[in-house]
Amino acid sequence: MAPPKTELDLDVVGFGNALVDVLSHQEDEFIDQIGSTKGAMNLIDAERSAELYALVADRVTVSGGSAANTVIGVNSFGGTSAYVGRVAADDLGDVFSYDMSQLGIEHTTPRAPTDEPTGRCIVFVTPDGERTLNTFLGASNGLTPADVDLDLIARAKLLFLEGYLWDPPGAKAAMRYAASAISDGAQVALTLSDQFCVERHRSSFLDLIDDHVDVLFANDQEVMSLFEADRLELALDLVRERVDLAVITMGAKGSVLITKDGTTSIAADPVATVVDKTGAGDLYASGVLYGLARGYDLERCGQLGSIAAEEVIGHIGPRPETSLRELAGKLV
Repeated sequence: MAPPKTELDLDVVGFGNALVDVLSHQEDEFIDQIGSTKGAMNLIDAERSAELYALVADRVTVSGGSAANTVIGVNSFGGTSAYVGRVAADDLGDVFSYDMSQLGIEHTTPRAPTDEPTGRCIVFVTPDGERTLNTFLGASNGLTPADVDLDLIARAKLLFLEGYLWDPPGAKAAMRYAASAISDGAQVALTLSDQFCVERHRSSFLDLIDDHVDVLFANDQEVMSLFEADRLELALDLVRERVDLAVITMGAKGSVLITKDGTTSIAADPVATVVDKTGAGDLYASGVLYGLARGYDLERCGQLGSIAAEEVIGHIGPRPETSLRELAGKLV
């Protein structure tokens, strides 16, 4: 007798580094002084994390991580989501799990012991809205296939994998394990996360894409780096042949959603002031994923992504402060 078919009652299950974000406004000179690469994700150890934390007095602390921001956005649209990410049995881990619970997001990943502290990302936001990330991965770095709840994965319409998590071998194995366990009719989505991340893992990212990925998220620089292309047009032609859907953001130029059959262009919504770009790509992905899970056409999906990105760059922090469902109006 065949096993009963699993109900796909979760729009998105996110898979990523579970972190607590510490955000602070700084001038460009500060970024130069601390030796970080502006606009990039800089991996640091516990000692460096403590050193940078001590340098900032005015800060905002929120639970975060790229894929976590995305599933939070999905829920803000009125969707259903869950999250796979490892935190420790410590105070910051309690904060993270409590926040996810309050937002209605399932998070059942086993906790790490206290000697593997919860990871944190210190984000410096410069006057142009650019964010420089200094990330201590902590407990999130120890994710393995044993931490993956296959029953949870089987309930997802879309499994969303965070490229930042591709660094540790155990987490890499866990992501492949999860991607192999999705239900019939479900899809795997991957975000490339960061150009430097692509440069570290170009070959294995391409292998993952060919083996499992249906939907690819990237910005223009990331997709050009993935294919070592000197022109965006060339990179778009190449990605079109690798996945069912490629979603490419281009900042003020908007975004494109690409399939083998054509291209859907989405204009960027104008905003009066860019306060903080932290989470812009994450929230754009949330709108597209929500739309895909609900069966919307690609133009509508892209419009939802644009609405979510516009909302989050208008204030400090990587989460929406206004209901995305209300902002989207008749689009949802």
